[in-house]
Amino acid sequence: MGISDLWYKNAIIYALDVKTFWDSDGDGVGDFAGLTTRLDYLERLGVTCLWILPFYPSPDRDNGYDITDYYAIDPRLGTLGDFVEFVHEAGGRGIRVLTDLVVNHTSNQHPWFQASRRDPSSRYRDYYVWSREKPEHPEQHPVFPGESRGVWSYDDVAEAYYFHHFYSFEPGLNLANPDVQQEIFRIMGFWLELGISGFRVDSAPFLVRPKGKALHLHDAGAHTLLERVHRFAQWRRSEAVMLAEANVEPDKIASYFGDGDEMQMLFNFFGDSHLFLAFATERAEYIARGLSRVPSPPLDVGQWVNYLRNLDELDLERLSREEQETVFETFAPEQNMRIFGRGIRRRLASMLGGDERRIQLAFSLIFTLPGTPLFVYGDEIGMGDDLALRGRDAVRTPMQWSGEPNGGFSRASASDLVRPVVSSGPFRYERINVGAQRRPPESLLNRVVGMIAARKECPEFGWGTYRVLDAGDAAVFAHRCDWSGGTVFALHNLSARACTVTVPLDGASDGEVSELMADHRYGPVGRDPFVAELGGYGFRWFRLGDVHRPAFP
Repeated sequence: MGISDLWYKNAIIYALDVKTFWDSDGDGVGDFAGLTTRLDYLERLGVTCLWILPFYPSPDRDNGYDITDYYAIDPRLGTLGDFVEFVHEAGGRGIRVLTDLVVNHTSNQHPWFQASRRDPSSRYRDYYVWSREKPEHPEQHPVFPGESRGVWSYDDVAEAYYFHHFYSFEPGLNLANPDVQQEIFRIMGFWLELGISGFRVDSAPFLVRPKGKALHLHDAGAHTLLERVHRFAQWRRSEAVMLAEANVEPDKIASYFGDGDEMQMLFNFFGDSHLFLAFATERAEYIARGLSRVPSPPLDVGQWVNYLRNLDELDLERLSREEQETVFETFAPEQNMRIFGRGIRRRLASMLGGDERRIQLAFSLIFTLPGTPLFVYGDEIGMGDDLALRGRDAVRTPMQWSGEPNGGFSRASASDLVRPVVSSGPFRYERINVGAQRRPPESLLNRVVGMIAARKECPEFGWGTYRVLDAGDAAVFAHRCDWSGGTVFALHNLSARACTVTVPLDGASDGEVSELMADHRYGPVGRDPFVAELGGYGFRWFRLGDVHRPAFP
């Protein structure tokens, strides 16, 4: 295998919701035609892969995750032809596309469920999990506490109870049914045929539960479906990858990689929560702890995906209760900023008080931590949130393109927008938008562009083995990554005070140390021992030895 075969190891992933990105026809809803016209922006930004949220027909009670047709496009977003044109144009710019594979459940309006509830003899009856008597499973809890009272709901038409992990309007599919598994493969094959490069697997832990039982997630043989999903994707498109949402304990997470035959990429939930604990306490030890607790991916094929925020809540359940409270008090002091008793429903810039030094520091960390970086649309310009919106919609407001009405997102009247644009406070669209940040070289947008360019020249961060370095300062996180004869290392100061650090760096006296990226211009570094200055919330990236792109071993 070469670098291009495992393209995701050095990818830059950008997450977006089509309906809030850009509206091309003025109806107030973003669409694929609009997204296609904005591919030039994404190419200039430097992203190489897009993860797009569900765009299928849906009652839209759960931001599109309640699907009624797996083989179509929500008509508000365009047509299949628009989708194919988008994928084609993205590919021409070197940008791959991942879509959501949402097969734990359907909408209760899906034809499968309607047939299942109406006719006990229908072939679709066993597509879902039914019980004539109300089951008792006290150990099972809904995924969204406070918004769903249990995992079984009664259906008057079927005169039976049906199982669901999430909302009652999202009945769970019976994944032990071979017919359901064949439906999953048909869905995957359809979208892979249209040119996508893989899937983000929604709620992967629930795909390993046998039919309708209240079971542990990791019984022997439970991962067979994930192995088959992986194998099918590879058969149909050899470059296809599976990115799993699997928020489980560190000692269970490695099973989702399998032996390199299940998921190629996993979201690093544990690392993300510890990153924000480090921000809250200004102690680098928590980043190191987050890295040490997750297992190394198998062989060369597995990869962690590091992120700051995704389009759900910032989930803190992998921290202790005391640590959660520390993060809550720092970044979500008001109850309205929290959700599900475990998370924060704010954007990165809002949590960091709009301080561009800290936002840049956060970006620098995800671009240099071992793994593949992912960030959410709008974070590159420091967009804020709208806590007046319900639930997780607070972080899913329209992209802010300019200071024009509706932030340049749509020509529609404000009342017709799919969601309101942030129009008040320090993150209002007149102040925070792409247009205002295009030209100033020190704008957040251009700083992120520069970091992405530098990250692409440092495959060691994506491919290499890492080592945490002792910087001699509790607030400074220092680490190096080595791969194929190349070494890069980075320093990050989590505190507002400037400092000078001395870092043990084997080999520093044997070759040049070249600066690759920094929050501002610094003086020369000491060689032996390696001594460097850092400003408040400062960061610096270095290469040890000749500046080159290592060849694949």
